[in-house]
Order: sequence, then structure tokens, then C-alpha cells
Amino acid sequence: MAKRARIEDRVEARTREIGEVLFDRLQSRAPSIFHTRWWEDRLIGWATEDEAVKVQLLRLIDVLPVLRDHTAIAEHLEEYYQQVREHLPLAARVGLDLSTSNSILSRALAYNTRTNAARMARRFVAGNQPAEVLQSARQLRRQGLSAGFQTVTGPTLSEADADQYQQACLKLIESCSDAVEEWPANTVLDNNHVGPIPRLHITVRLSRLDARFSPIDFDGSRKRVLKRLKPILQAAGDHHAFVQFEAERQPHKSLAGDILRELLSGKAFRSFSDVGLTVETSSLQCEAELKGILAWVKKRKAPLSVVLTHGRFQDSERRRVQARAQADDVCRTGDEADTAFESQCRFLMKNAEWLHPILAARSIRGVAHALAWASEYDVPEAATEIQLMFGAEDRLAQLLTESGRRVRIVCPVGPNMITLSRLARHQLENRHDATYLQSTISESTSVETLLMKPGSQPDDESVDQEIESFVHEPRTDFSVAEHREAMTQALVDAKDEFGQTYPLVIDGKSSESRSTVSSRNPSATKEIVGHVAAASADQAADAVEGAKRTFTQWATSETSNRCEYVELIAAEIRERRFELAAWVCLEVGMTWEDADAEVATAIDYCMFYATQMRELDVPQEYDLSGEENRYSYRPCGVAVVIGSWRSPLASLTGMLAAAIVTGNTVVLKPAEQSSVIAARLMSVIRNAGVPDGVVNFLPGIGEDICPELVGSPDVQLICFNGNYESGTEINRLAAETDHRQNSIRRVIAELGGNNAIIVDKDADLDDAVPDILACAFGFAGQKAASCSRVIVLESIADELIERLTDAAGSLQIGAADDPATQIGPVIDDDAAKTVSQLVKSADVDAEEEIVFSGKLGKAAKEGSYASPVIITGIDPESNFAQEEVSGPLLSVIRVRSLDDAFAAANATRFALSGGVYSRSPSTLKRARVEFQVGSLSLNRKITDSMVQRQPFGGFRMSGTGASSGGPDYLLHFLIPVNVSENTTRRGIEPNKKRRPRKKA
Repeated sequence: MAKRARIEDRVEARTREIGEVLFDRLQSRAPSIFHTRWWEDRLIGWATEDEAVKVQLLRLIDVLPVLRDHTAIAEHLEEYYQQVREHLPLAARVGLDLSTSNSILSRALAYNTRTNAARMARRFVAGNQPAEVLQSARQLRRQGLSAGFQTVTGPTLSEADADQYQQACLKLIESCSDAVEEWPANTVLDNNHVGPIPRLHITVRLSRLDARFSPIDFDGSRKRVLKRLKPILQAAGDHHAFVQFEAERQPHKSLAGDILRELLSGKAFRSFSDVGLTVETSSLQCEAELKGILAWVKKRKAPLSVVLTHGRFQDSERRRVQARAQADDVCRTGDEADTAFESQCRFLMKNAEWLHPILAARSIRGVAHALAWASEYDVPEAATEIQLMFGAEDRLAQLLTESGRRVRIVCPVGPNMITLSRLARHQLENRHDATYLQSTISESTSVETLLMKPGSQPDDESVDQEIESFVHEPRTDFSVAEHREAMTQALVDAKDEFGQTYPLVIDGKSSESRSTVSSRNPSATKEIVGHVAAASADQAADAVEGAKRTFTQWATSETSNRCEYVELIAAEIRERRFELAAWVCLEVGMTWEDADAEVATAIDYCMFYATQMRELDVPQEYDLSGEENRYSYRPCGVAVVIGSWRSPLASLTGMLAAAIVTGNTVVLKPAEQSSVIAARLMSVIRNAGVPDGVVNFLPGIGEDICPELVGSPDVQLICFNGNYESGTEINRLAAETDHRQNSIRRVIAELGGNNAIIVDKDADLDDAVPDILACAFGFAGQKAASCSRVIVLESIADELIERLTDAAGSLQIGAADDPATQIGPVIDDDAAKTVSQLVKSADVDAEEEIVFSGKLGKAAKEGSYASPVIITGIDPESNFAQEEVSGPLLSVIRVRSLDDAFAAANATRFALSGGVYSRSPSTLKRARVEFQVGSLSLNRKITDSMVQRQPFGGFRMSGTGASSGGPDYLLHFLIPVNVSENTTRRGIEPNKKRRPRKKA
């Protein structure tokens, strides 16, 4: 242990020694005040030293390419910087005030903003065409620096995007290789400790090579990527180019790693060593990742390079795993990432023989510490490469070069302004990746601060901590092989059980019926999932009677006991997670990811409602001297829960859990199309030990038994999830009363909608396009929250439509149990016919045009499929825009202004869910007030609601206003009761210890 401490102390001392030399020489090389770079550095330094100003600056750069006139630029400047007004210099505040009210000044400000942004783009982007890129690289080489080319693109949403990215990589290799070989030799740049190295260096990101890159479709993604990747690697070998592979986001890491290991272990590329793998130290698995790479490289018997970087996705990755309630696999602070970087530098230098170190440090200390470890392990200078950012780290690069180090400048390649916008977006995604824009440009930063050891002082960065009694159920990470295997096996096991018959359960006893309902697999309609007993009207009356007999005992049981039963249901669902997901996939046609989310949400409902009920069980106290007042709740009575196949497990479980945890007893009537899933849920309930009669399972034909259930005088509550027509009919029947009733029935109805997404003229289409398609075509457009209308501003409509149609053409249509499927079947043949007839009703004369219709192929012959369709030219008053649509049909409505957009969005009788994509704070503010829906999403999917975080429900004709998963949902299942007691007797008040008064 003492030896280790001595080594670390020695390396720390060496770090400070190297760092101080670099800092002193760096400061002495500061550009003159008469140099343009000095002014640019001052501006950037000022903007990045203030976090609030930096964020607004990056947001402005991000949106600038889509702002088409001076008015839009002036408006966004005002909106962004108004939020940080007090941080701006007086001159800037005055200039913004004057420009927004003066057209001439507004034009001048817009021109100046674009000019400055263009200058910044030229500084941070190497160029777009090969000639421009080569010119930048040639200039760097004259300064003793190598160049690496990184094509910066948006997400790959279509096969055309994937092909274009591949061609861009091949073009860089083929058009630049001959030119770089003609450059004068440079011993430091052209050799490492082993011998000559390629002069041409390009970066490739595997996920850009496939529009359907997903760990769920592991084998399919691998095949498609390899098809496009092999020519790139072959061209690199033929032209003596080095290929560096970018790090992928967490869900894609294992898939990318598997692809690279397969390719580089094969006969064609086994000896290929001009390859670099990027490892991000912001990942908590970076050490394991490096050890795995080392073991594989030794087995391969050919060294390669490892690019060690802090990580581009630290913040965005943390947000992603939190949104999916998964284990946080990312460093929480910059200090943690810096500490990990330094630790892995040691690992790399220790194994430099096999893993040639390429250091993409993001601080002067990071560079110094890495070099200190290299010195400690006697790693030759030529064996180590340092990578810095183009345009941001010139002075440091020059100093390292003069010290004999090989420095490579990573040069972003692409259209200047668009590429600068995407670079700004990366910065917004990760606040820790501030690079040297703060550390080397700012003159106020001291050497002590720059060289401070990570963790040596309290980290003042805010860290989100979720401290609450309810914790979401994590979504399954299908990048883990064991999870994919478990789901695959569950699907096989479920199919082995196809064709079983499931009975009714009334008062704890299984009952047969005269008829059954047969459920079919919508992906392959010849396959019968199961037969479920169809209850008669008499059996419906028996079920209500059973629930009525059990009610008093259940209602008066301890609340804690009822909560524990609901939590036991959640535990049983969790234990049978893959089994239930498989049945959801096979009976209603949800894809793997949707089916898994359905199961996780069912668990969340149970756990959240149990937590909520424990809180509601504590009476509210309003005591006075001589008087006690208690406000509490009691259950309604017998509840009829009628489920929908649109959410066959989650919604059904949620309504059921809410009813029984509050003390009501239940008659459970599932949708005919998803009765087997409900039967499986009933087995979960019985396994959890819920007392007989508390839940009575009553599948059957709605028309036969719902009138008996809804009209029963012994039913106090109806909880329904389904379509508009059925919901309004249930509400009408429930409202009718007769002399046998002793209470007015309550109806909790969650109905459908015609949900809209508004796309503003400044929207980020890289985000909007994939989200819209997921919301429109996920679960074949059958979710209650599915998007059926896109309302887009005219100025951006053509681009949006083009990108939507291109991306939609790459979506895979097929059986829901196939992991490659992105669009599965509709629920049955009737639904497929309804969608087909609606599409055929498109009126060409009214300029309604079908711009995309997916090809079904063999799927149409085997299951109930409807082609995904995009129709443009839709009038806000047409049937497409007014009626509830359940299927993969997306209508596009063009509007001239935001006023028209909100008017069109609100022009239906529904008010369920909606979304807005905009980078304008004022637009988002308007949406909060003007968009009339129960669940509103801003710059995010409208179908990704989670219990507690995004309670889901609608009003108008979309429901009765109850939001499932919300803080007040259980109140709809309860009756408030106040008890007031006079505690005095003849003026004498009992002497007792008074509890603190509870506020309302």
C-alpha cells in the first residue's frame, strides 16, 4: 500500500510540474489585443464563464440556421437573453431593447449576429467539401499538427441518411488520401513508437450507418451496419487511413462493441491495427470496458488504439436513464468523470504495448496527469497522441507540439452553420464538456484552480437526487443479452400455451360459461391465443352480488393491509415480467419495447397508489378548544372496471389497483381482444393472496353484460377506459336511476382523442421527426395518446414532410414478436378495414394527398395489418382532423401562424394529449396556456408518460378529467367524510396531549 501511495504522490508532483510549465507558457502566448482572435476569445470567455449566459448563447447558435429573417433573429435574441438580462452588460441590454422596436436596428443586429456566427463557424468547423477540409488540414500540418476528420451529421432516420453517411466517410478517404501522401514528411506526426502511421485519420459513428440501429434488433442491426462498414474499413486499408470509432450512447454501446469485435476478429481485418476505439470515462463501466478491450486485443494478437475521453453524453445519458428509471450508469458530476479519466490514464499507460493511448483530455490538468503517468511507466513519447478540438485549443496544441508531442486536431466536417449548430447542441447535452473555452481562454483562471486534483474540494455542481417513497420500475435494458434471451424464451413459452381456455372467477370460484371468446394473434390471425369464458347477464349479476357481499369486510380492513396486497400484486408482476410482456406482445401486437413499458407501468401504478393511499389514510385535523374535527375518506362500494385493449395490462391494473387499495371491491371486465392478458392478471391477483370476492373476473361480450353491470343498483362506481362511443353510452346508462339505488353512480372515463403535435417554424427537426413517427406509428397508432395530426407552420412544412416520408420508409413493418419490427399489426381485421376505408376517403379535389404509404408485403397475408400512411393537405375541419383515429394514419395540416396552429389544435371535441416542438420560449409559454389538452408535452414525445411524473388523462370528450397516475386520482374512488366531536362535558374539557394541528 505504501508503494502505491509513493507512486501516486510522485505522479501528482509530476502532474503539477508539467501543468505549471504548460500554464506559464500558455499565458505568455496569449494573442495580442490587436489580433481578431483576442476579441473572439474575450467574447467566448465572457459568455462561457457565466453558465446562464453560456446556455442561452448555445441555444441561439443551435437555432440560428433555421431563422430566416431579421425579425426572427431579433425575437429569439430577446427571448433567450431576457431570461439572463441581469447577467448582460449595460450596452447589450440597451442594444436589445432598441433593436426589438426598430426595424433598421433589428436588421443591423440580425446581420451582425449572422456575421459573428459565420466567423465562429469558420473557426470551429474545418469545412464541408474535401478541398476546404484539406486546406484546413494543410494549414494545421504547417504548424506541426495532425488533423482528424469528423463528419458531423444529424440522427440517421432513413436508409438514405445511412447511405449518405457511408458515402461521406468513403469520400473523405478516397478524395483526401492521395493529397495527404504528397505532403512533406514530418517524423513526429507520421510515426509512432512502432513505425509509420497513417496521415489520414477519420472518425466513424456506427449508429449513423443504420436507420434502425437498436439493441432489441441485435442481429439485424449488426448485419446492416457491417454491410455499410466493411467498405469503409476496406477503403481505409487500401488508402492507408486510420479509422477512429466514436463512442455510442449507453443503449447502443454493447451492440457497437459486438459489431467491432466481430469485424476486427474476422480474417479480413484481424491484423488491421490502424483503428481507434473511444472509451468515455463518464461511464461508470469504463474500467470494465477497458479491461474487456485489453483481453480481446490480446486474444486477437494485434494492438490497436484507445481514445480516452471524458464523454460527450454525460448529462444527456443521466437524463435518459432517469427517464427510463434505469440504474444510473453515469458519473453524477464533472469531478467524478475527471477522477475516472485520471484513473484510466494509468491503466492505458500501463498497457500501452497493446492499447496505444490517444488522450482527448478536457482540461490542462487532464493532459498533464496523463503525461505524468506516461513518464512513470516509461511510455515512449511517440506512443502517445493527444487530441484537441479544432479552433478551441490552438495555443495548447502549439505548446505540446513544440515539446515533441504528436497532437491531432479533431476537425468537424460539414456545412458551416449547420455543423456549428450541432456542435452547440452537443455542448447543451453535456454541461461538463466545457473544454478549454473556459480554462484556456479565461485570463482570470488561476493555475492553482486549473491543476486542482478532482474531488479536493466540495463539488458545487447541482446533482439531481430523487428522494421519495415511490420509485419507478426500470424499463428493461435490451442491450443486455440475458434480457433479450429471456424475452425470446418467454415468447416461445407463451406460444406453447396457446389455445387454453380461461374461466370466469366469481367470489373466488372459477366458473364456466355457455360460450367463449376466442382471442387471436393479430400478427398471425390463424393462431388462437386462447379461449376465454364469456359471461352471461346472470353471471354478471352474480359477480356484482359477490363483490357486494365482500365489500364491508374489505372496506373496513386496515388500509396498510390493502396497500400490502397491491404491492404483492406488483411483486408478482415483476416476477413474471417477461411472461406478461410476451402475452401483451402476442395478444394485442405491441412490440418488445412497448410491451415491456406496459408491464413496468402496471407495476408503477400498484406501487404509486399504495404510497398515495397511505398518505390519504392520515386524517386531516382541524381542532379547536373543546372540539375535534377529522376529515377522512371511505370507499364508494362496488366498482365495475372496464378495460381497453389499447392498454391491456397497465391501464387495467391501474384502475383495478386504485379501486381495491381505496377499499372498493371490483368486477373486472376486460376488452374482448385482450381477455387472455386479463386472465393472466387475474392469476397474478390470486397468487398475491387477495381475498375471494374482492376482485371478480368477468370477461365477455360488452353488449351482453355491460348494461347489466352499469345499470345494477348495487354498483356505485364505473371506471372505464376505451373509445368515445362506448364511454358516452356507459355514462348515459350510469346516469339513469331507479328506486333500488341508494347512491348516485360515479363514472371515471378515460376516452380517446385526435391528438395533435404542433411544429413551430424554429423547431429542431432532428428531434421532431423521429418523435412524431414514434407517436404516430408506435403500436400501429393505436395508443390513446397516439399522434394523428401534425400541425406545421408553412415555412417549414415542405422540409418536415420530406423528412417524415423519408424516415417512415425505413420503418420495419412486421410481426410484433419479431425484435426487428417497429410497426406491428392493428388489433384485428375490422380495425384494418376501418383504417383502409378512411384512407380511401381522401379527397383529391380538396388537395388531400397521400405522400406516403408503407408496403406490407407478406405481413398482410398473415395478420391484421394496416399500411402506415401520411396524408397532407388536410383541412382542420375535415373528418381526418375531427374524428378519433385508431391506426397508423398521420394527417398533416399546414398553417400560416401560431394563432392558426393553436386554433386548429383546439378545433376538435377531444382534449386528451398534445405536443409542441419549438425553440422559442414565447411559443412554449403560449402552449401552456392555449393548448387545451389534459397531457401536454413540449419538445418530447406525447406517448411517453410515466406514472407520477406525467399523469395521463383528458377532458371535453376525452374523459371525465381524472388523470391516472396523478396525485389526486385516488380521490375519484373515495368519498370524503368529516367527523366533528364536542369533547367537553358541562364545560370540562378532557386533559389530553394535543397533537400538532395539520394544515389543509
